[in-house]
Amino acid sequence: MPTSVSGTVFLVDDDDDFRESMQWLLESADLRVSAYCSAQAFLDTYQGEPGCLLIDVRMPEISGLALQQMLRSRGIDLPTIIMTGHGDIPMAVSAMKNGALDFLEKPFDDEVMLQQVRQALSLAAEQQQARQQDGQLLQYYASLSRREKEVMALVVQGLANREIAESLGISPKTVEVHRSRVMHKMQAANLAELVHQAARLPQAQR
Repeated sequence: MPTSVSGTVFLVDDDDDFRESMQWLLESADLRVSAYCSAQAFLDTYQGEPGCLLIDVRMPEISGLALQQMLRSRGIDLPTIIMTGHGDIPMAVSAMKNGALDFLEKPFDDEVMLQQVRQALSLAAEQQQARQQDGQLLQYYASLSRREKEVMALVVQGLANREIAESLGISPKTVEVHRSRVMHKMQAANLAELVHQAARLPQAQR
């Protein structure tokens, strides 16, 4: 039995018969599907839900490659699988260079398609979890006082309490207090975890 995965497969293809057969295949494998006849229809309704994108590379008005680029410009990172006909392989390769996970040449093996989609949904779940963790980390960091942020910056550089005290013009005992508060507010179990958290903070926040 395949491993259960969450998230939605956003299927975008202008061929009605192919789209319907693909939707049936995906739903028969217990996958949640939202199908669209055009890239614009997808763009008009997508609300940032987690999932993966399954798109035909050659479509009227907005191609699969153009849709991929539009999403990137909007900061939307959906794991993407490109579906392509034989003559569209150079376009599919371009899509891969722009971050698509894979391309599948029509007609493709159903089991290969399902395997690729499950992998894309698993990646989407990992990305969603990472975004949530990063958001929580920013909340932790925002709770620090200005002085605590200064102490944290020097702690993760490897400075001892005495060196931090000299740098900030405060007593080592005061550094000890701030350092303890930093560890508590950042929910860091040890120095190594605090260093890892600092590395994950956006540059502007450090």
